[in-house]
Amino acid sequence: MLTNLMNDCKKMTVEQQIEFLLRGCEEVYTKDELRERLVQAEKSGTPMRVKLGLDPTAPDIHLGHTVVLRKLRSFQDMGHVAVVIIGDYTARVGDPSGANKTRPILTEEQIKANAETYFAQAGKILDTSDGKLEVRYNSEWLGSLSFADVIKLTSQMTVARMLERDTFDLRYKANQPIGIHEFLYPLMQGYDSVVINADVEIGGTDQTFNNLVGRQLQENAGQPKQLVMTMPILVGLDGADKMSKSKNNYIGITDAANDMFGKIMSIPDELMPNYFTLLTDTPADQIALLTDAEKTHPREAKVLLGKTIVAEFYDSAAADEAAAEFDRVFAQKNIPTDMPEISAPAAKCNIIELITTADFAKSNGEARRLIKQNAVSIDDVKITDADAEVELADGAILRVGKRRFGKIKLD
Repeated sequence: MLTNLMNDCKKMTVEQQIEFLLRGCEEVYTKDELRERLVQAEKSGTPMRVKLGLDPTAPDIHLGHTVVLRKLRSFQDMGHVAVVIIGDYTARVGDPSGANKTRPILTEEQIKANAETYFAQAGKILDTSDGKLEVRYNSEWLGSLSFADVIKLTSQMTVARMLERDTFDLRYKANQPIGIHEFLYPLMQGYDSVVINADVEIGGTDQTFNNLVGRQLQENAGQPKQLVMTMPILVGLDGADKMSKSKNNYIGITDAANDMFGKIMSIPDELMPNYFTLLTDTPADQIALLTDAEKTHPREAKVLLGKTIVAEFYDSAAADEAAAEFDRVFAQKNIPTDMPEISAPAAKCNIIELITTADFAKSNGEARRLIKQNAVSIDDVKITDADAEVELADGAILRVGKRRFGKIKLD
């Protein structure tokens, strides 16, 4: 399928290329420049260098991160070179985008460990073959800057310009602290573009300010200004906030196929057009048909969405199995055919301890909230007392929420 897509891309006219690249895009600075670069690349036979920066501030990637990765893959499929910047140096500062307080500074060990998993997971989406992908760590050049170099870099930006950034402006007006090092972040990211001579930079809408700084620094350096293409922020499972591990409304790309499918089936119906557009290659006319409730039942559309996404990270067989298991468990109200065993040392156990031991909650507080939400049962009997000492039988089924099941095994 990918081979066919690449072949189709190579046959496109420039206007068709623009339409393809702008799918799902929020803003492009500018469309006319994109047309000029595409024409130039076609005439010269020289591919564009398309930059995406990834700060390894967490160990795993979720579907929200894949929106920009998929856009980068689109450029690869059209014959251009993806340049992924692993921000092992910028991660030491922490991107102030969307932050209402100064982010904690990570250790080198945390950054290194996160970077390893980031790249491995990004490789599930990007074409990693020779000539298609260039991976650079920005410590390569940022780590060698002298203090005089940093002063020269900071002289290219005013405080007034920095305060145009919404997060800085809000914090300044609220008398909340802004670290001087945070002002350096956009300059560091912009300097990355100068060093690698980027033609295009892709980012979420929260990266618009940083990416435009790159354009300014390139112009100051006598380089052609990079195009800036921003993508929408993917809304999480709650239908309200952006997808985030801290908000527990995310789908990890390393989630088990059954879990991934089940989470997709839980999204609000109104998110489907967004998910189809940003997370799949489904044509726009088909998306319109699938998301029209009068033409396609929402459950049918959501099943197709779930299978399409699962198949991308696993395969079509795993997607079919996940859909069948979901139907068996939830539509028919059965329990899963396979579930983890939960060791319990005695027939009587504290319910909070049981839930956390099963890893169905990350903390006692989360377990307590789940019980208050009537989301915990043993053999279909709801547990409503968070301090309960429950009687356990060997083989009893613990259920937490809609998708987490475990079989009790008494030691």
